[in-house]
Amino acid sequence: MALFIFAGDLLVMLFMTVLVVWVSMRSSKELLDFSANIPLIEEDEHG
Repeated sequence: MALFIFAGDLLVMLFMTVLVVWVSMRSSKELLDFSANIPLIEEDEHG
């Protein structure tokens, strides 16, 4: 049973890795930079 769960986990990780590579290959550099940007301060300066 543990081997079945391990194999399923490997398949899910493979799918997620292929998905990230596929999306990053099809997107432009500007879009990837915008998507990777994590705002560290609040955008709203009014409180």
